[in-house]
Amino acid sequence: MRETIKKLTLAACSVALLASCGNQPPKETQAPADLTQYVDPYIGTGFHGHVFLGANVPFGAVQLGPSNITQGWDWCSGYHYSDSTLIGFAHTHLSGTGIGDLGDIVLMPVTGDYKIELGTPEKPEDGYLALYTHQDETAKAGYYAVNIDRYQVKAELTATERVGIHRYAFQPNADAHIIVNLERGIGWDAPVEGQLQQVNDTLVTGYRLSKGWAVDQRIYFAAVFSQPLKNLKLYGDNKEQTEATAEKLKADLDFGSLADGLIEAKVAISPVSVANALENLTAEAPNWNFDQYVADANARWNDELAKVTAKSADPAVLTKFYTALYHTMIAPSVFQDVNGDYRGADGKTYNDKSFTNYTTFSLWDTYRANHPLFTITQPERVNDFVNTMLHIYQQQGELPVWHLVGNETYCMVGYPGVPVVVDAYRKGFTGFDANLAWEAVKNTAMGDGRGIDLVKKYGYMPANSDVETVAKGLEYAVADGSIALMAEDMGKSDDAEYFKKRGENYKNYFDPSVGFMRGRVSDSEWRTPFDPFHAKHRADDFCEGNSWQYTWLAPQDVQGLVELMGGREKFLAKLDEFFVAEGDMGEHASNDITGLIGQYAHGNEPSHHISYLYALEGQPWKTAQLVRKIMSEFYTTKPDGLIGNEDVGQMSAWYVLSAMGFYQVNPADGKFVFGSPDLDEAVIKLPEGKTFRITAKNNSSENIYIQSKSLNGQPYDKPYISYEDIMAGGELVLEMSREK
Repeated sequence: MRETIKKLTLAACSVALLASCGNQPPKETQAPADLTQYVDPYIGTGFHGHVFLGANVPFGAVQLGPSNITQGWDWCSGYHYSDSTLIGFAHTHLSGTGIGDLGDIVLMPVTGDYKIELGTPEKPEDGYLALYTHQDETAKAGYYAVNIDRYQVKAELTATERVGIHRYAFQPNADAHIIVNLERGIGWDAPVEGQLQQVNDTLVTGYRLSKGWAVDQRIYFAAVFSQPLKNLKLYGDNKEQTEATAEKLKADLDFGSLADGLIEAKVAISPVSVANALENLTAEAPNWNFDQYVADANARWNDELAKVTAKSADPAVLTKFYTALYHTMIAPSVFQDVNGDYRGADGKTYNDKSFTNYTTFSLWDTYRANHPLFTITQPERVNDFVNTMLHIYQQQGELPVWHLVGNETYCMVGYPGVPVVVDAYRKGFTGFDANLAWEAVKNTAMGDGRGIDLVKKYGYMPANSDVETVAKGLEYAVADGSIALMAEDMGKSDDAEYFKKRGENYKNYFDPSVGFMRGRVSDSEWRTPFDPFHAKHRADDFCEGNSWQYTWLAPQDVQGLVELMGGREKFLAKLDEFFVAEGDMGEHASNDITGLIGQYAHGNEPSHHISYLYALEGQPWKTAQLVRKIMSEFYTTKPDGLIGNEDVGQMSAWYVLSAMGFYQVNPADGKFVFGSPDLDEAVIKLPEGKTFRITAKNNSSENIYIQSKSLNGQPYDKPYISYEDIMAGGELVLEMSREK
């Protein structure tokens, strides 16, 4: 499969900007031009969703939002719906991760009596911490506001790509202060060094160096204020000092008594230097028109959401769909200055304006759905994502695993960057060096680290060589299977045969005597004891899952898996059992194993393709039943509306694709397998002015089964639709019925 895409820039969307409104969907059943009114940023801020709440623009470097004082797993984004504490507004956040980091450059407006310490929820007066209620908040795409009762301040936030913009309305004649906290980060993030210098009476600059999940994190900033500073005090470890630098640095900016009580701030960030932060500030936020910045952010979100025009008889479905689409575009985030500078994976500064450099690649999650979705809805960005990954390869010697602000975290298992690059190549993207892409995927797979040397030697990772060996080996096989497809397309027959064989290594973990994937010690010995339900977190053969869930992880070779299990009937019987089986996972099972249907766990990624296997094996009605159940029960419009960790867009991307009616099971074959659409209609805007319309006739909560399909007026009987057919434009009509 190799279709040349000559033009990957979408035609500009004309979006009418209507008056702003709340988070609840309006009464209309068809999404109007202002699609942001269907975005509810609170969805996923409860339970284990871990999503970012605040102001940003699509794929922006800045994620400006509130930070709770609470730390813990459910506060990985810095905010959780259950909380009511506020220590300020940080300019960088992660969305949906299982580890906390970032939370850089925290600003907090204060007045009256306060202390430079944080304080506690029980005794806020011991510091500057404030409390709030959700009635005090407003959250929309590109905008956040909260009334801070302790200080009688209304704080409003918006953003450009690289600039966070604040508006603080103090009471008239109040003694206005802003605390700048360069000590505080989120989760694992610990300060190494902070610096803040006053350049003139309206400008301060500095940096924050920290370590955590990203072991060498550097962020530079320039903050300009609409009012002149009267005084500035610096604190190191909560003690006043005169030095501009400290490990735990805070600053108290005193603006004195203001007649109208209004202060605006523009804070630009850079991964490279203060000078670049200043240049970013000038380029993106040259004036003080806060309301215009809000309107611009709203327009940018509308432009991106309008890539898909959705219809549904149920307004809640539109809210779920557009909020999910919104979530898929928080990251990857821009990691480059307006002048082309960025910090590489080797710590060096590079300048390259030929592409946009990105960061926050949660690839173990997003290779499954979010990146395939991007090839449809974000084709103009796919080349930049791949070019970023290829530059990372050149700088660190392998494709990224989980890259964060210039750091390789090696989080999760496998080499999940490989199928992303292969998928882009095989779908015809030509904005990157194909030969370099081949070099990168092959060399990544031919390394010796992380057990790859054992895979090359034995065809599997012996269970006594490491932890999570089955999960690692199965993920390597998924990626190796994709490399075989790329090699075949490029005419590299020897490589194709070699990696095809490695793509079948999943078979080496399957024990036919028990019918499951399990840890293998040697060619003749399995790890014992064995319990397919057991899921000891990060200390056994699996990663955030059990054998029931990982036994299906061979999307690169579904037919091979069917044969391995003894043929279609046994395969389907085992699949039926999977969706009803109940058993004890153990007291140390991962928090990620949520959203259970039997042993299917929608709250974690290894399960995400499994419901679609029925459709590939001739029982599409079972896929329809499961997909509808998941979309109805595990995605809601409430703050706890995500059944598990958002994982930087993957959970939401699953819903976006499934709501349109299909899902790409094999991450590199370009075949989107049919399920059961949640939307009545979806019109996808494509390059060169084309559109692809998906119409689900007679669709309802009862009519969940696809009775017949037609593509461009012709009967269509395949269980999937190809990427080429989607991108060619046209119309897919699905006749829905309550009959199986």
